[in-house]
Amino acid sequence: MEPTWLCPDLAARDRLLDMDERLRRPRAAAFGLLGAGVLAAVPHLGWRPLVLLAGAIVVLVVASLAAKRVRTPEYGFALSWAFSQVMLAIAVALTGGIESYVLSWLIVPLVTVPARFGARGVVAAVGFVTVLVLVIAVAVEPSHPLPQWYATTGFLSTLAGVSILSFALMRSDVDHRTEAVLDGLTGMLNRRALSERLEELRAQAGFTGQTVAAIAADIDHFKRINDEHGHARGDTVLVEVAHRLRTRLRAFDLAYRVGGEEFVVLLPGAGVAEATALAAELRDTIAAEPIDGLPVTMSFGVSATSGGTFVGAELLAEADAALYVAKARGRDRVIAA
Repeated sequence: MEPTWLCPDLAARDRLLDMDERLRRPRAAAFGLLGAGVLAAVPHLGWRPLVLLAGAIVVLVVASLAAKRVRTPEYGFALSWAFSQVMLAIAVALTGGIESYVLSWLIVPLVTVPARFGARGVVAAVGFVTVLVLVIAVAVEPSHPLPQWYATTGFLSTLAGVSILSFALMRSDVDHRTEAVLDGLTGMLNRRALSERLEELRAQAGFTGQTVAAIAADIDHFKRINDEHGHARGDTVLVEVAHRLRTRLRAFDLAYRVGGEEFVVLLPGAGVAEATALAAELRDTIAAEPIDGLPVTMSFGVSATSGGTFVGAELLAEADAALYVAKARGRDRVIAA
């Protein structure tokens, strides 16, 4: 799939599809509230506003179902969103124009735009809603066909709809951030989080002059475990290894899974001797008891900075080189760079 104006990269399109799936139930709840408000106005306005709202909902549902079958789903979503806003604008026009008690309903669908379409979509959506409001203000004579109490219920339904969608978007954002830095199997931080932490430690070390140590670790003969006992059992080994590593670390030491059976531990303020001693403890912890009936060992490579600013890639490369030596010398051991 090629990038488009609304989705400048494939990641943006994936996020759009994921977000639409996450918003399905909250969006249904929000529109249900609006539908209840329209239903309450039937004795005063007839069935036309309810039919319009129902049409908007149908279009949204059809667009969501068809999205995965087309090359550019973002334009389908954008058109369905615009159609729903037009339907709401017509409902506003029928209920008093610019002085309608439900004018605020136009804000409800707008809440979802930033998370789905990004900055470009926000600009376009705000401009579109602005045009709708200006058209209503110019073309429709203000009136008050609804009773006074509807002003309160109209605002409260808007407040509830915005709250529902905002909460769903917040939860989605938290989930995305978590997924971006955590390994799904072991719950450990991943390679992206490692890069970010190294940059933070580099900046801190440049200011404080502290040393930073790195431990590179690798489960010995892990491929053999997968080949002989299956990947499910291999996953059990990975989860337990991650747990044992975490139980031996200080609160401010962080462990990362950076590959299939590869792990890295960063130790702020530690030198080679302290990191080597900790690596030895980790080695003993892993080998102390079998995991799911299997004997498991690990090899470790250690490196450390001399204090002050450093290059994260070089620190990790030195730890990897030491790990390679440990494996070449028979595995199940700790080697310092």
